[in-house]
Amino acid sequence: MSGMDYRRLGNSGTIVSELTLGTMTFGAEADEVTSHTILDTFVEHGGTFIDTADVYSSGVSETIIGHWLSSHPTEAEQVVLATKGRFPMGEGPNDLGLSRRHLRSALDASLTRLGVEHIDLYQMHAWDALTPIDETLRFLDDAVSAGKIGYYGFSNYLGWQLTKAVHRAKALDLVPPVTLQPQYSLLVRDIEHEIVPASLDAGIGLLPWSPLGGGWLTGKYKRDESPTGASRLGENPTRGMEAWEARNSDPRTWEILDAVQKIAQDHDATASQVAIAWLLEQPAVTSVILGARTVEQLVDNLGGSGLGLTASEVETLSAASAPRIDDYPYGTAGVAQRNRKIEGGR
Repeated sequence: MSGMDYRRLGNSGTIVSELTLGTMTFGAEADEVTSHTILDTFVEHGGTFIDTADVYSSGVSETIIGHWLSSHPTEAEQVVLATKGRFPMGEGPNDLGLSRRHLRSALDASLTRLGVEHIDLYQMHAWDALTPIDETLRFLDDAVSAGKIGYYGFSNYLGWQLTKAVHRAKALDLVPPVTLQPQYSLLVRDIEHEIVPASLDAGIGLLPWSPLGGGWLTGKYKRDESPTGASRLGENPTRGMEAWEARNSDPRTWEILDAVQKIAQDHDATASQVAIAWLLEQPAVTSVILGARTVEQLVDNLGGSGLGLTASEVETLSAASAPRIDDYPYGTAGVAQRNRKIEGGR
């Protein structure tokens, strides 16, 4: 077992490994046998936190995890299990969203596929502008009281949405949220403007997804060389937010990668490990979600735990990846306007 460290799950009393096994690949890019080997390897390295969602492979990811849990009862006792609901799992008008009706059926279906009576962390996969926040929060409070879930959290919420949910829960005397899953990496840092401060203010733990920027921070892509082969961008160069053309043409991308590669060489580590280690040093981060298609990828990523970046190295990476900002409201003028300094120490 490696020297995996552990942290509190947000502001709760539950302890989780500082690296989380993300399972979006299960049933899609990894078959059941491979997925079970990945789960075995994660647990052998001290991992305890497993994250999935009902929409991952249309429920297959949850089913694969359920089969593993039932065949590993001793290991299952130590697992902290998280899943999500929100997106469509059917074609009816109520087969999506954060309404009481949809969440009731979504949660029960997840419990069945996972083969458990209780989910440790149930997360709202995205904001729902149609459903009143009070309706969602009351359902989640009821689910905690019923023993179906231990805690709840959110994913992909903006700062104001998170803050609204936190304060409505408090006003209604309901169980508060404990976590938020945002996209966060050296390449994607804009959450530091509003979402990170909102999370710190509420004691919310961050569970960053895509810590390697869709594969960019592994160092496998080369400047001005279009990717090929069995990689996500090799198979689809226009894929989502990590599309090849936009990031390759941005000098900031290569400044970040150069800094990552230099520090990786100094530590005799991989670029992936350095990128993950940097995230673990960021405020409010509870656990970083790792997504792996193979056991080899997982083992490499697990090396980010305990890498031990120096304060100077963290600052070097932070400077190279600093998000672009205008002077207002997040730049120099905005900071000066918000800061209150007492002259003469008074």
